[in-house]
Formats: sequence, structure tokens, C-alpha cells
Amino acid sequence: MDNYNVAIVGAMGAVGKELTKILIERQFPIKSIKLLGTSTNRNKEVKFKDEILYTEEACEGAFKDVDIAFFCVEADISKNLSPIAIREGAIVIDNSNAFRMDDNVPLVVPEVNPESLKNHKGLIANPNCSTIQMLVPLKPIHDKYDIKRIVVSTYQAVSGTGKKAIDELNEQTKNYVDKREIKHSVYPFQILFNALPQIDLFLDTGYSKEEMKMVNETQKILDEKIKVTATTVRIPVFRGHSESVNIETKLPFTIEEIKDLLEDFSGVIVLDKPEEKLYPMPLFSKNTSDVFVGRIRRDFTLENGLNMWIVADNLRKGAALNAVQIAESLIKQKLI
Repeated sequence: MDNYNVAIVGAMGAVGKELTKILIERQFPIKSIKLLGTSTNRNKEVKFKDEILYTEEACEGAFKDVDIAFFCVEADISKNLSPIAIREGAIVIDNSNAFRMDDNVPLVVPEVNPESLKNHKGLIANPNCSTIQMLVPLKPIHDKYDIKRIVVSTYQAVSGTGKKAIDELNEQTKNYVDKREIKHSVYPFQILFNALPQIDLFLDTGYSKEEMKMVNETQKILDEKIKVTATTVRIPVFRGHSESVNIETKLPFTIEEIKDLLEDFSGVIVLDKPEEKLYPMPLFSKNTSDVFVGRIRRDFTLENGLNMWIVADNLRKGAALNAVQIAESLIKQKLI
């Protein structure tokens, strides 16, 4: 197997750090690696395997000789730097929302639509974290029973917002214990002991941008004919997104068939013994790579209705791991 020159843009952020760990864990074939960031993050010391690396500035010239560039930064930075990286010869795998709905950019979950990579023009988009973990278990169900409609409500961890949100929840917890004033700046309200039914900005329709990401990305990745509606909520959990998903299929199924399908599908673990209090929870998803599914039961209000509870580590499968799997799929398909 060939080895590749890799760059991580945003290496000091939560997703960038997770991606660095995953590259080591999965023994990704690396010839060399660059850790790139802002000018203020230059020359930060990072241990990679047995080496000490120093972060460099992400700018013109930084991507020469780079084969794969993982972007773990905000959309505006991706929009500015991605064309430079591609022009200098790198394939960009972007974790932001900058290019997800661009018709010329593949939006990929490797377990779901790896064939879309064949159309890449040097740029591949990593989907939204909530979309990724929902579509992995829905893929085998759709293939066999043809999903007509999805209703999803999410319960998303603060790490989805980034390090500042993690720090804020930590600080609010300490202040509560110490009986000090609980302040907030990252979110419009206190997140501790609360649930915020707003992730990203609201649109004129009353839906938030996060909710519409799940709608639009599901249709682009899985099937444009599926009707999707979403409600996304931020909860005071550090890491691990949860989702209540209700689907309606065109073809009839049994619960046993659904469980068998999911148990046989790569990347999915079924935890579904409620009588033994065995079901997915974010508490147990940290640092895991699979998508956990439980509470699998029939929706008796529909002819072919199904309810399930889906949990995954949003920093891993919802972001960093999916990006690495995209790179692995490029190599497997000999597209790099």
C-alpha cells in the first residue's frame, strides 16, 4: 500500500485533535503529516506517535506535496483555503458546511454512498454529525424496505459547538457547585440543567439551519424522494449525540427482520434489551467508533412505522472518523 502526505487544517481544535488520534489508531498509511492552523497557533508542540511536531500556518504554499488535506475549521476558512489546497495538488475532505449542498461536491458517508466519491473534483464534503449517525443504520432499512418519511428529534452534546461550549458547561457546573452566579456567552441561555431547542440560526420557515441540514443532506446522500422533518435540541451533555427517529417504509417488515439487518450492517451495534435496561446512551458512546441503535419498536399509528433510538460519539463518527473513512475509501477505490 502507498503512503500519503497528510495535512490537518484546524489541528488544535476538538475535531482536529480527534482526527489526529484516529489516524494513529487506524494505522492510516502516512508518509508525512502537517498540522496547520491560524497564525496565532503557529509553533504549538504536538506529539504524533513518537514524534514532536510543530504546527504551521495554513496559507498559500502550505499544501504543496500534500496528498490529502483534512479541513476541521469553520466554513469561511474552508471557502478561502480549499481552492488553494486543491490548486496545490491536495484532495480536500472538508468537515464544515461550506460545500455540502454544492451539486459538484460529493457528500459522503462511506457506509452509505461510497460510490459518490468517483465524481470528486478534489473536494469532498463531510456531512453534519447528526445526519451521519442517522443515515448509517437507515441505509440497510431503506435498501430493503424503501423509507418514505423520517421524523427525527435530536439531543445534541455541547461538543458539537466546539471547545468554548465544552468549557462553558464545565464552568457552569463548577459555579453551580460553588453556589456562584451561572453565566453564559456561547449559548443564548444557560445550558446547564436546560435544553435549548435551537441549534444554529432560525430561518423564515421557523426551522433552524441545523434542522434543514438534516433534511437536505439526507435527501442528497440517501434518497431525494424521502420526506424528512427534524427538530434539533442542545442538551447539557459533553459528548455524544442522541436521536429519536421515526420512519415509515413502503414495504412491510417485522421487528426481528429490522434487528437482523442492523446487526449485520457494518458500523452499527444493536443494544436493544430494554427489559435489562440495555439501550444506547451518550455516557457509553465516548471514544467509540460505531453507531448504537436501540429501543427498536413498531409505531402502531402507521401501517409500516418504526421507532428507534440512535446514539454516537459526535466527535468521532459524527466528524473525524467519517472523514478518515472517506480517505480510506478513496484509497480502496484507487481514486487518489
